[in-house]
Amino acid sequence: MSWACSCAHSSVAVPCCCCHPAAGVGELLLVWLPRPAPAGMLLLNPEVRGQEKFQEGIPFHCFRLEAIELNPGYFLLKSDEIRQGKTPDIHRTWRHKFFSKLEAAGICIEKHTAQDGKRVVHYVLLSAPWSVLCCYAEDLRLRLPLQAVATNQASSWSATILKRLGIPNLLHEEVPNLPLDYYTCHFEVNKLPWFMGSDDHDTFFTSIQRNQILYEILATTPYGHLKEGQMGVDRLLSEGVFTAAFPLHDGPFEVPCGRPNPAQLNQRQVLFQYWARWCKWNKYQPLDHIRQYFGEKIALYFAWLGFYTGWLLPAAVMGTLVFIVGIFMTLSDIPTQEICASEGLYQMCPLCKECPYWQLSSICSMFKAGRLFDHGGTVFFSIFMSLWAVTFLEYWKRTNATLSHRWDCSEFEDIEERPRPQFTAMAPMTIRNPITGVEEPYFPKRNRFNRILAGSMVVIMMIAVVVMFLISVILYRAIIAILVSRSGNFLIMASASRIASITGSVVNLIFILILSKIYIALAHFLTKWEMHRTQTKYEDAFIFKVFVFQFVNFYSSPIYIAFFKGRFVGYPGHYRTLLGVRNEDCGAGGCLIELAQELLVIMVGKQIINNVQEILIPKLKGWWQKYKLRSTSWSQEGQAGLPERPLWQANYELLACEGLFDEYLEMVLQFGFITIFVAACPLAPLFALLNNWVEIRLDAQKFVCENRRPVAERAQGIGIWLSILEVITHLAVISNAFLIAFTSDFLPRLYYQYTHKSDLQGYINFTLAYAPKHFILQHNVTCRYRAYREDSGQYSLAYWNLLAIRLGFIIVFEHVVFFIARVIDLMVPDIPESVEIKMKREHYLAKQALTENKVNLS
Repeated sequence: MSWACSCAHSSVAVPCCCCHPAAGVGELLLVWLPRPAPAGMLLLNPEVRGQEKFQEGIPFHCFRLEAIELNPGYFLLKSDEIRQGKTPDIHRTWRHKFFSKLEAAGICIEKHTAQDGKRVVHYVLLSAPWSVLCCYAEDLRLRLPLQAVATNQASSWSATILKRLGIPNLLHEEVPNLPLDYYTCHFEVNKLPWFMGSDDHDTFFTSIQRNQILYEILATTPYGHLKEGQMGVDRLLSEGVFTAAFPLHDGPFEVPCGRPNPAQLNQRQVLFQYWARWCKWNKYQPLDHIRQYFGEKIALYFAWLGFYTGWLLPAAVMGTLVFIVGIFMTLSDIPTQEICASEGLYQMCPLCKECPYWQLSSICSMFKAGRLFDHGGTVFFSIFMSLWAVTFLEYWKRTNATLSHRWDCSEFEDIEERPRPQFTAMAPMTIRNPITGVEEPYFPKRNRFNRILAGSMVVIMMIAVVVMFLISVILYRAIIAILVSRSGNFLIMASASRIASITGSVVNLIFILILSKIYIALAHFLTKWEMHRTQTKYEDAFIFKVFVFQFVNFYSSPIYIAFFKGRFVGYPGHYRTLLGVRNEDCGAGGCLIELAQELLVIMVGKQIINNVQEILIPKLKGWWQKYKLRSTSWSQEGQAGLPERPLWQANYELLACEGLFDEYLEMVLQFGFITIFVAACPLAPLFALLNNWVEIRLDAQKFVCENRRPVAERAQGIGIWLSILEVITHLAVISNAFLIAFTSDFLPRLYYQYTHKSDLQGYINFTLAYAPKHFILQHNVTCRYRAYREDSGQYSLAYWNLLAIRLGFIIVFEHVVFFIARVIDLMVPDIPESVEIKMKREHYLAKQALTENKVNLS
């Protein structure tokens, strides 16, 4: 291999760092080019700083590194500052060893330059020859085509229903350049002639396969002591030697003016034209095109997001109907009319120590709002959403099995996934893999368990911090209610509880966002320390840690309002306190309306904040990135025939891809809100549906237009997120049962109808208790409060009867829903029968094709 430079030892007349007279300490760009024969290149970008010069024979020592991975394999690494002292020397040594190892691995190099008046930037492109591609393709167990088959895109449930009804499907759109489908098997060099297209070295490996091979080389190349984990580009990124690593896009995403031939569009332009534009909000996603360009992992995310959004449609329709029914029921509700017409009939006891006495008629509007969410239809909708969640997950498993088979990754996690490079370097011993029979690095399970246990203690401590913040929010609400009650303004005093609740929700949201940032960084450190073997297990462990924390972080306040607030208040004259402050009682309209308000603030507020961030922040970051690079111009010196603005420079101006974790987390937390607390807010699925329609296009634009192209990764499914969704589904059944039984007025109303009056006349008086006599004598005022108690303060017979009814309802509700869910699980197999038959058929045909090729060669 030869260096691409203009000096005597060069094979190409391109200036390089070892012979450039003005070169010095600067930026280094590492890029892989999408060329089939070289198939990948490294780009280095040094800029002149100070007196340090490039020395002949040490071409890479003096740069600060920036690396860019370009299409079918480019990589860019960049560090922000060149530091003085010992660290730059260590970084220079690491870079020199790293590039030497890349040379030894057979990587070829090509260089280009960009400059302005103050600095010279050198782009060194790395490429992998055909022999290296074949070697790593076999080592990575890549699947390559044996025989083409008819492309059969998976149809969605909506397309199937519309087809059966004979209704034209307006959601369908023909997308050009549809990827072909093949019978595939694992690549082996000695069987190369058996594979389709093996005689064409330029197109045999797809762009994402070349991308994966080049990243594997960079990820496994050592630059220091292996036992200290000094290996791979990821570690160099974390050490600040490089700051970015990514493949280049195929080209610009803008479509040429006029009506270009769809066959002439590159893959990025196809995705933008038929997927990422806002006008395509009502069209199916081109999942096969997404997979062909970004890889299986990202394609499965968008497949799941689209599937989830489609299933939200019936849930949103049903929730809206339940809400509309609540509106009509409010108009004819007898208890509501009693409250609004009561005027001075019911004088209520103060809700806090400093709060005034108040009339029950003052909560007329709030009580009406509560009735929109609290009626008999809520029980039906809770059962519906519980069964909806179970059915949704069962049918997603079928869709996932279909996609993973069609995309040749159905056995990836079990058989094909390789150990993480960091694990390979730092594992203390090796052991034979019982499946593949290959000797692999091994970390003792007992040691990992001890580390996981220690990490769990840290997680528990962080959860305790969340609980402390929750208590502080509770105290904040109580204190604000007291301060507002002392304001002297009657209108403000009447809304003291509501003001405290709304501001408390906003403060809680701020705490949530701040704690999330801190904990994610801690979870990264703990997961690395636990030494997980594969990338999938590493990500699953990280996701589990973060989700447990986020679950407590986001759901602690709604859980408190739903199941604890107002339960331990006491009664007039015997109120209970927390840290000297009287325990918080439910607002005048009840806890259910407060829970609905909390859900809307946290769920909808978080969605609005996230969408604003996804729209504005990338725009601002992109503008700042382009502003910083605006002065750098492409040097034409020695670069005859090259475009004025190369692809790697245009991609360098894009933002770094931050992965899928935040996207999944946002959707799974949303799923929890619309299932666990749906009894309090039937409109939650509607808000989720509207948000997800926006989210799909925002994410699509982000990946296609605003972000650098991520390294393509394989995946078998959505990972541990599926298990988390299943746990949430089970928690939703229990939560809704308790919400209806203890927070809603559904069962007390039902009990009153069967024991007193069926038309609910007098129900309000039935739910109100009189303050004890000693309290009346002490304050010389008679008042009422919401409770089922005698005049002495003891629980009444109605309370114990209702308690028995509530507990019985919970048992019946859970058993009925879980039984039906189990029946659905049994009736809907995880893998469709057609897919099982197809898998066996393809295995047979692939074996037959190999046999025929063997006979022909002999």
